[in-house]
Amino acid sequence: MREGNLEAPTRHPVDWQSPDFLHEAKLFAEMERVFDICHGCRRCVSLCQSFPNLFDLVDATDDGELHGVAKPDYWKVVEQCYLCDLCYMTKCPYTPPHEWNLDFPHLMLRAKAFKFSKGEVTAKERLLASTDVHGQFAGIPIVVQAVNKVNSMRPIRKLLQGRLGVNAQAWMPGLAEQRFRWGRAMNGNARVVTNGERTPGKVAIFATCYVNYNEPGIGEDLLKVLEHNAIPYEIVEKEQCCGMPKFELGDLASVAKAKEANIPVLARYAREGYAILSAVPSCTLMFKQELPLMFPQDADTQLVKEAMWDPFEYLVARHKDGLLKTDFKQALGKVSYHIPCHGRVQNIGRKTEEMFKLIGRSVEVKLNTVERCSGHAGTYGVKTATHAVAMKIGRPVFKAMAKDEPDFISSDCALAGHHIAQGMAQAGTPARALQHPLSLVRYAYGME
Repeated sequence: MREGNLEAPTRHPVDWQSPDFLHEAKLFAEMERVFDICHGCRRCVSLCQSFPNLFDLVDATDDGELHGVAKPDYWKVVEQCYLCDLCYMTKCPYTPPHEWNLDFPHLMLRAKAFKFSKGEVTAKERLLASTDVHGQFAGIPIVVQAVNKVNSMRPIRKLLQGRLGVNAQAWMPGLAEQRFRWGRAMNGNARVVTNGERTPGKVAIFATCYVNYNEPGIGEDLLKVLEHNAIPYEIVEKEQCCGMPKFELGDLASVAKAKEANIPVLARYAREGYAILSAVPSCTLMFKQELPLMFPQDADTQLVKEAMWDPFEYLVARHKDGLLKTDFKQALGKVSYHIPCHGRVQNIGRKTEEMFKLIGRSVEVKLNTVERCSGHAGTYGVKTATHAVAMKIGRPVFKAMAKDEPDFISSDCALAGHHIAQGMAQAGTPARALQHPLSLVRYAYGME
């Protein structure tokens, strides 16, 4: 038997519609098998709180072995997993094709789906994961002002903490006064399509809930960069949440409903030769990995997978095709850049870092790249029960991002960026300008 993999990890489909998937005895038998292997390895102890919890449970038994851990205590491991995928993609030596066939994140997904099927996920958690529900108030002037005012008032946040399940100290996004998908032409002015060897010459933009409802400026900056490079684009005709927040709850039926709404629309763009771009790594990953693994036989889902791009994956490939303008005019100075987990596990390399280095050939960019989990992890970082743990996980990142007193801090995941900014502020680091990488590219081009 080999000690570990020499091959790259491969993923098996998620057999979530099988009767065995939610079979309690079979689920716990698989958790016992996997937890026992993890206990004997312990390489993942530094990634998140799931593994320290597991190892502490084992170490507290009489003989230091997993069989002494009570089965109900397994949930202390499951509840700390936020499906970042780092253990699978960067640490575990026993992932397929190794014969032990470990997929810890998807086992945790199975456990979360079991819990959800039993009605054990609270209404507060379900509401927090319903981004299209609370996002519907974005763009309504009086409502936006009221919500944002409440969001900024700690005493009121404290009163609402128990009712909403959101920690009063956690940073929360405000609602946008104007939604990204409102009040603009749905396509760009450039109409000449120039395909490259690696890249389609036209782009369809999946806005994402966050860009549409909370920070439309990120989407605006993406449009400006595309227009500057004469790349025709369309904003996707209609969209719903990608399903990632529901996925993280184990609500796979709602994920399937979101898929049925989004995939037919996106598949049309894929068939027409568009590159589909999403400016939120978790949304991109949903279409690149999780939905294709949930629906491996669905041709349209697989077609969208092949057409989906991270924005910087696309821009760097465009540069390699000789089709990206490099007329950068504005220096960025010192930039601390954070690579989010759901960007790392897409297996595309450090494309945003490559873009910053490309800019650095023309103007001054002193780059500090930090490749470690910030701890935010979607709703995990704001929940009352896990916010403090999220800040603890992010502490090494907060310290690393403060190196050399940067002019800008930045992350492809806007939520992680704000989480990092909050952690740096709590650590006493002087305030730094937080900007999304797309905003910094726009700035480097000299566009206001």
